[in-house]
This record gives sequence, C-alpha cells and structure tokens, in this order.
Amino acid sequence: MNVVPYKQHSGSKKEQVAQMFDKISKRYDFLNHFLSLGIDIFWRKQAIKLLAPESPKIILDLATGTGDFALEALSMDPAKIIGVDISSGMLEIGRRKIAAKKLDHKVELLLGDCEKLQFEDNKFDAVIVSFGVRNFEDLGRGLQEMYRVMRPEGTAIILEFSKPQKFPFKQIYGWYFRGILPQIGRVISNDSSAYRYLPESVKHFPTGEEFLQELRKAGFNNCICKALTFGVSSIYIAKK
Repeated sequence: MNVVPYKQHSGSKKEQVAQMFDKISKRYDFLNHFLSLGIDIFWRKQAIKLLAPESPKIILDLATGTGDFALEALSMDPAKIIGVDISSGMLEIGRRKIAAKKLDHKVELLLGDCEKLQFEDNKFDAVIVSFGVRNFEDLGRGLQEMYRVMRPEGTAIILEFSKPQKFPFKQIYGWYFRGILPQIGRVISNDSSAYRYLPESVKHFPTGEEFLQELRKAGFNNCICKALTFGVSSIYIAKK
C-alpha cells in the first residue's frame, strides 16, 4: 500500500512527499528532536557506530533532508559525503547548517530522486539512510539503486521506524504515535497532514524480517536487523 501525505491531492507519492517536506522544512529539525525527546540523535549515533569499523571514505546519504545523518557520519572522517533529497526546502536548511560549520568541502547536498540516482555503478563505500526509505514511492527500485551505486563489499546502513511488539510499550507507543504526536506536529508545523502521514506510513511499511526480505530481493546479503528503544526504530545492515 502506497501511503501519501495529502489524500485529497492527485499527485504521485514522490510529488506529495517533496511538497510536504518543503512545507515543514523550517520546523523539521526542532520537531524531530522535540517529538522523539532527542532519542533520534542517539539512534543516528548508534547507526554510525555500527558502520565505523568499515572506515568508508566516500559515503552517499539518501533522503538526507537537512543533513543530520551526513553530519553524524563525519565522525568517521570520510573524504566525502554526498547527500541526495527530493525536497529543495530541506536541502536549503541543510546547506546552511553545513556552511555554518564550514564543512562544505566535506559534505555536498544535491537535489535528486533516490530512485533514479545520477551516479555511476560501484561509486560509494557506504550508503546510509535515516527515516527515508519509508518515503520511497517504489521501495524495490530505491533499494536496487542503493545496491547499484555501492561498491562490492560495501555496506548499507538504514535507520527506520518500526513497530514495538511487547506489552506495555506497544500500547504506549500506539497512543503517543497515533494520538499525541500528530496533534503536536500539526500545531507547530502548521501542516495537519504531515504528522498524520508519519504514523500511517510506519503502520504500512515492512519492518523486521519483512524489510530484510526486501533488501535480499534487491541483491543485498548478510542482512541484519537491530532493534532500538524497545522496537520503536531499527537499524538494518546489509552488504553488497
């Protein structure tokens, strides 16, 4: 099922996701950290910690948004990180953050389609994504593109929301994620659809073993899932 942010609109999921992130871009970073109580920062650090032993030198950050995952990946001292996103609004915020830190020589953010990457085969040592694959219009195509542009023996790290299964966290999570979070997001972002889309998109997205199967179908091997914070999110690790 392809969940879209604006059900009343006729545009494709890709068009609607770009429009949604353009609209909320100025409040996105604040909302991300506020609504997750700052745990999203910890999750990104954990994901990069798993990649660090590989010492990747050229990294692609897909659905980079405002560049938080790319900036976290700098802790591995790569030669270059390229971020790609379909939202020009998010990229504008990200470029400002990178320029303020004087990191333009290390991190480059590009407007582009993650399902039609403009890079040659086997270019990147690692491909990373945080909370982005859920927004792909064609998940299989997006994963195949990740596989194509990654060099043999390279590593993919995907951080994504999942669904807690154990009592009582499953119930607490459901109450917060479907009831409280959309209301706070609507008030602060002035977009009632954006934070309704978040829990809906998580609900219908494959998680755990289901997502590992999608990675294998795209060609990846040695696929592993590591649950974080009682299963609220997961880190997926896959090799080429």
